[in-house]
Parts: sequence; structure tokens; C-alpha cells
Amino acid sequence: MMEINSPSFDRLENLLQKTRIHFYKPIQIAEILYQSRNNSNIDLNDLESYRNLSKQWRDKVTKILVGRVSTSSQKFQDNLFEENALPPHAIIELDEINKLNDGIIEEYIYLRFSEKFSQINSALSYISDLDVENFDLKEFLNLFWKEPGLKRSIDKVYEIIVYSLFVTLVHELSIKVKVTIENRQSDLFTEFSDFTNKVVGFNENLDDISFPATIYRVGVTNAADRGLDMWGNFGLAIQVKHLSLTEELAHDVIDSIKADRIVIVCVSSEKKVILSLLNQLGWKSRIQSIITEDDLSEWYRKIIKNKKYKELANTLIDSLRDQFFEEFPSTNNLFDKFIIKRKYNLDNPKNLI
Repeated sequence: MMEINSPSFDRLENLLQKTRIHFYKPIQIAEILYQSRNNSNIDLNDLESYRNLSKQWRDKVTKILVGRVSTSSQKFQDNLFEENALPPHAIIELDEINKLNDGIIEEYIYLRFSEKFSQINSALSYISDLDVENFDLKEFLNLFWKEPGLKRSIDKVYEIIVYSLFVTLVHELSIKVKVTIENRQSDLFTEFSDFTNKVVGFNENLDDISFPATIYRVGVTNAADRGLDMWGNFGLAIQVKHLSLTEELAHDVIDSIKADRIVIVCVSSEKKVILSLLNQLGWKSRIQSIITEDDLSEWYRKIIKNKKYKELANTLIDSLRDQFFEEFPSTNNLFDKFIIKRKYNLDNPKNLI
């Protein structure tokens, strides 16, 4: 057992505890250390020489391990090197420890990654192996709340649960969106008929047009957990909130969503607080509704427990499974190959305290 007493290692441990499931920032640190250990041309005293390169190194690995790359803002990604995270002097200290101990810090980071993904895989097995009629939303959510390593990803969990339910019901109800032009007698309409055709989609007969309503996921929830999560092609914006909505965050959410019909999804205990805050800020008129976890659980129950909705229940759970496996891809085989290639030993890891 090896004991490391180092402020820089403590910084790394703090980063590992805060990181979300895809592990972008810790993997970036691991790859900086790996490149430094195997490439004598890397100068860790010069941050600008590896700031952007390290993102490329990270992306190359995350494409293999989690099937995607970070889409956070450059500012958020560069926060990794700030004093409250892992500034260059801390990376240099970790580099020295890493080189003296045959990649021990890299190995530790990937060990922690493996532990977190084993937790997510146990949760994913719930929806993979369970019969549809036995699915219970609250039981599923509890799998994430009970695992400390998964709580940081609960926002994505809620987002997927909401999306799967909403898109399934909107499609099954065959909701249509109709578009018409009321000001057809004006000169402006005559002069810009090509605009209405190319941009709006009106044909030369000027018939009203209709198309299926649907819900889209933006696909990225940024680090501050603010902004748009989903939107409907019928004028709806959806923001999923599982955490407390402070006044500062409320300003950011409302200001970042340029829509007049906003649906907020939150935990049940937050509904009154959110309503009160939105009233204080004079923004209630822009909120179409507030949906709680209890609402979601009841809607899931109605679909899954009613035998006449058996086909709909299968569609709903299939959507849920597809979204979860897309968001949290299984990494077992590719991860094992990666670890073997790097010659890390996670079965008998070097212990760090």
C-alpha cells in the first residue's frame, strides 16, 4: 500500500469526487500525465503548449471509452487549469509522482473511472433485465440517489426520463402542428412568396401545412445546469431541474431560454419554492406549467400498469433504454482493451490514500 501526502493529490481527489459520469476532466489530466511520461518534449511549465493539445488527447480516449467528446464551452473546459481545480503547478507535482511510480496517478484515475461506470452499469441492468410491467420509476431513480458516484449525473437521468415519456405520448396521441398565413392579401406576402416557400414550407398552392408534433433533446446540459434541455416544434421549451432553483440560477434559466412557453420539471418538494421565486421575479407568465417527480411517476404508472397500454408501455421503456444506453454507453470490452494496452493493473491496483 502506498500513501501519498500531497496537496496536489488532494486536489485531484476533489476533482474525482465532483466529476460527472463521463469523466472528461480527470481523463484530460490522466492523458497529460501519460503524454509527459512517454514524451520528453512535453513542457508542463508552459500551459499554452499543452492546453489545447490535452483536449485532443482527452477526446481520443473518451471516444473509445464513452463514445463521445466534451461539448462544454471552452471557458468551462479551461476551468480545469484554474487555481480551484488543478493549476499547472499541481499538475507538475502529480507528474513527478506519476513518473517515479510507473504511471500510478494515471492508473488511479482510470481505476476511479472503472468504479463509476460499474455503478452506472448496475443501474442500467435494471431497465435491461426487468420486465416492462415491473418497472417502477421511483425505484429506478433511487438506484442513482443511493450511489454517491451517480448523484452527479442525476440531471441527465431526469432529462432522459422526461424526454422518453413526453416524446412517446406526443407521438402516440398523433398531435399535429398546423401553420397558416393570415396576411395573404398584402403586398409583402406577394413579394416574398419565395420566402414562404423556402423557409416556411408553403407550396405554390398556398395550402396550410401541418406536420407531426415532437420533442427534441438539446443533448447537452452544461456544467452550471442551466439553459434549455428540450424543445418542442410546437413552441415549447423544457427545463429539467432536480436541484434547488436559486434566484441567481432562475435569472440564468429564464434569460437563456428565449421562449414564452416554458415547462419546468422539478422534484416535488421544490414546486412551491420555484413558484414563489418566479412570482417574485415577475416571470410566472412565461411558465406554462411546473411538472413534478410525482407527476412523472403517476404518468409512468398509468402507462405501465394498465394492460390496455401494453404496446405503449413497451414503446416507452424501449425509448428509455435507448436513451440511457446512448447517454451512458457500455465500455467493458473497449475499456479492458485500453487498460491492457496501457499496461495498467486495475485488478491489483496500487493503493492510494
